Amino acid sequence: MRQILLDTETTGLEPSEGHRIIEIGCVEVVRRRVTDNPLHRYLNPERRVDEGAESVHGLSNAFLADKPRFAEVAATFVEYVRDAEVIIHNAPFDVAFIDHELARLGPEWGRLEDYCTVTDSLAMARRMHPGQRCSLDALCKRYAVDGSRRELHGALLDAELLAEVYLAMTGGQAALSLDAGDGAGGGAEPVRPLPAERPRLRVPPPAAGAEQAAHERLLERIEGDCGGEAVWRRWAAGTAQDAG
Repeated sequence: MRQILLDTETTGLEPSEGHRIIEIGCVEVVRRRVTDNPLHRYLNPERRVDEGAESVHGLSNAFLADKPRFAEVAATFVEYVRDAEVIIHNAPFDVAFIDHELARLGPEWGRLEDYCTVTDSLAMARRMHPGQRCSLDALCKRYAVDGSRRELHGALLDAELLAEVYLAMTGGQAALSLDAGDGAGGGAEPVRPLPAERPRLRVPPPAAGAEQAAHERLLERIEGDCGGEAVWRRWAAGTAQDAG
């Protein structure tokens, strides 16, 4: 199963208000390893970028003016994600924008989920860490992923960080794998053999006086009920032998 970690940047917050995608960043993961096959495109949105959005990602109208339009990269994009599991942090936001762009091309282009399956890593993180912050920045800190480069949001950078976070979040699944294969298990720890000589359990000092008498009566009652020697007597005899 190919996995694609995906992020977008947009001109604003609502595709229903005519806002468009201006950057797509994708990172490919195969067998829990990031490949050297990313997909990254800046796009001319054919409209102005909201000032609030530009302050988040830093992509200006002047920078985007000579970039290709979504229609020019759509075929490349859908072939890249085809038959993969696409993992997106807060997937409903990005999926709504991608579906809006595909709809502008015509009904024959369908929706993103006609080409791939979609997993929302934000929903996954909230299930794993209920009541805690699950933004990408918060997860980078929680899983010791270096997010210091993230002064501004960028689709490719965020996809790269999400890949590291996702692999860390799901690392326990790889660690449980018994099939090491060719070593591409993605974080599975080698099994460490137990040492041949292990420390013995500390044996408590023997009971004495009234405590010993009460213990003996308890053993006799157990033996009477079960019709045989109590396991304790065999264990105690073996311990005494070892101590000798």
